[in-house]
Amino acid sequence: MVFALLRRHKRSPHREAAPIPYGAGALDCFVTDPVQLPMHRAEVSVRDLNGQEVVHGQTDPHGRFAATVAPGEYNVAVTAEGFQPVRRSVTCAEGVRSPLDPMAMEPAPAPALPTPGAWRIDPDHTAVRFVSRHIGLAEVHGRFNRFEGTLWIGETMEDSRIDVVIETASIDTGVAQRDAHLCSPEFLNVAKFPYMQFTSERFTHRGGSRWTVQGVLNLHGVSRNVSLDTRYLGIGTGIMGETRTACSATTELHREDFTLDWKSMLQRGIAMIGATIRIELDIQAVPAT
Repeated sequence: MVFALLRRHKRSPHREAAPIPYGAGALDCFVTDPVQLPMHRAEVSVRDLNGQEVVHGQTDPHGRFAATVAPGEYNVAVTAEGFQPVRRSVTCAEGVRSPLDPMAMEPAPAPALPTPGAWRIDPDHTAVRFVSRHIGLAEVHGRFNRFEGTLWIGETMEDSRIDVVIETASIDTGVAQRDAHLCSPEFLNVAKFPYMQFTSERFTHRGGSRWTVQGVLNLHGVSRNVSLDTRYLGIGTGIMGETRTACSATTELHREDFTLDWKSMLQRGIAMIGATIRIELDIQAVPAT
């Protein structure tokens, strides 16, 4: 049983480690990057020998992680985006701090990139979701069910481009009355603006599997620059033997940027949809035929 979930503290000659609660043990680990500098925000998971996670947290700015646990044996796993996982075993005794050997992270092999050419977004294995606040309280989760798009992979990934078209009337929040209202002239006005479109010709590698895809979103007759925080997931093979590539991406939109401010509703005290809308994408693509 965990006695304290996590302790993050700055170590210095003038500050001693926090005391260990009665009947507990403690573990300490120090995580570094490939050039031996402390690694901040590495994910640390501590599990017992049955595989049950008892502590989860992140390293502090000095690369350190400390936790108090019940005396016993544990497996510690450290993960970070773009690095290979590191694992250690440790035995914690009552009233004793058990330091692990320094855990040095090494870069993970880069996943294979798609071959140059046109790739068609597969709508059956792709999701376009959004999350917003409803009347400033609970979250509203929704999705668009009809869309199509093509990804053109260049000789280098940075020379790639993408074009996606989404049918606005396909919005689906699980409530028919709300969906009809969102399709009305007061909101998306799908009769006048039946589609939204995202196009990009700027792919920037941020390290590891992280990319930034910067493009233009045309929505409600307004075009705005949008930046997608993208995680490339690699190449795989589908159940029919077809080659697939996949990624996930997120961004945030501000509805006022697209003239979706609905001031008349706000004046009546009805903030049906929050000002910020989070977009979540899970994308699979197959070679275009």
